[in-house]
Amino acid sequence: QVQLAESGGGLVQAGGSLRLSCAASGSFSSINDMGWYRQAPGKQREQVASITSGGPTKYADSVKGRFTISRDNAKNTVYLQMGSLKPEDTAVYYCNAGYVPKKESGIIGYLGVWGQGTLVTVSS
Repeated sequence: QVQLAESGGGLVQAGGSLRLSCAASGSFSSINDMGWYRQAPGKQREQVASITSGGPTKYADSVKGRFTISRDNAKNTVYLQMGSLKPEDTAVYYCNAGYVPKKESGIIGYLGVWGQGTLVTVSS
């Protein structure tokens, strides 16, 4: 199984920056796509950014030009650098990863796992 541990959330003023980190641990053959989602109070969870193991990235229109997703494959860690933060970026940010279990686990397929979430609050 895989566990994701997020860190880096907190309170920041509008216009400021934060960097979120998400480290994967456990037993797996490979981790493929990794991404960040967020859920604001009263709203549905939405995808913020994603990155494949090879590097291509995608961003939600609302964060393009302000957020940058990156990963360190050697550390099984994905980052989200957030800049020019706005009050509407306030949300719980969740890390997500798709992985292939080890062959000896007997589990075949491509599985997904979520982190516990980290709160980002942007004050005006």
